[in-house]
Amino acid sequence: MTNHDSTPDRRQMLTRLLWLGGLSGATAGLGAWLSSRSHRPEEPDARAAQRDHTVAPDASLPEMVVVQGNDPGPATRKAIAELGGIHRFISPGDVVVIKPNVGWDRTPEQAANTNPLVVAEVSRLCREAGARRVIVTDVTINEARLCFARSGIAEAARSAGAEVVFPGEGRFRQVDLHGEVLRSWPVLQPFLSADKLINIPIAKHHSLSGVTLGMKNWYGILGGPRHQLHQRIHESLVDLAAFVRPTLTVIDAYRILMRNGPGGGNLADVALTKTVVAGTDPVALDAYVANAYWNLDWHALRYLKLAADRHLGSFNLRSVRTRFATL
Repeated sequence: MTNHDSTPDRRQMLTRLLWLGGLSGATAGLGAWLSSRSHRPEEPDARAAQRDHTVAPDASLPEMVVVQGNDPGPATRKAIAELGGIHRFISPGDVVVIKPNVGWDRTPEQAANTNPLVVAEVSRLCREAGARRVIVTDVTINEARLCFARSGIAEAARSAGAEVVFPGEGRFRQVDLHGEVLRSWPVLQPFLSADKLINIPIAKHHSLSGVTLGMKNWYGILGGPRHQLHQRIHESLVDLAAFVRPTLTVIDAYRILMRNGPGGGNLADVALTKTVVAGTDPVALDAYVANAYWNLDWHALRYLKLAADRHLGSFNLRSVRTRFATL
């Protein structure tokens, strides 16, 4: 009798254990799925951002071109042509992200933002090369729509066939920058999914770093409390330069903010130098412009030496293939 009574109890117990086991497995599986969903969306962005966007070196071509001319548009076109032409950098179907400096609610004459004619010319060249999309974007200091409008960059970019993307809370992705100083930081999404990246800074004075040129311009890919990066500004600049390896750098030196940067505002601080400097070595470009207009070298700009030590380029201008042209 005892045996007959115990059999259903055992069956019920086994059934209950199996049911609980299945529930536990399902819960674990659900937890794993949710965990994967919470992390995976950032992984493709991170991998894309860490790709090397640079082009293959060509010993027959200059690494840096300096062009002087009365019109920044043709000077920009000439500089890129001397580097091998836009087809060296852009392929049909590419998604190209262009990064000017649009940080300030200023006019082009105040030289706080990249000249809109330079932005338009680069955008136009990318479209001519068959780019599928050309995106112009920046994380501004002042209100983005005002900066893009007053600088003339929004109108110039759109007239040349580019899209303008304004930064917003939903457009940032938390990414590990794998830097010596910079670790996890919010990065504007277009920079994480581009096929090609073109950096178009303006040359200007900076009250903390001495100058703000190509490498400093990458601050504009970041959200969050960027002012904290100023505590170790030279190391931060190099971490960003190692994270974002551009396809091409074009420094707008048509109007230069010589003093009271980076915001400026006083026309007396602006020098009309009518120059565009383009190239594939971002360290060399920064070194050249800093020396040419502010007489600063790597002793004053420690980030140049740090960048060279990390094999991001050369600050020794005698070793850089350079071509000069005048229009």
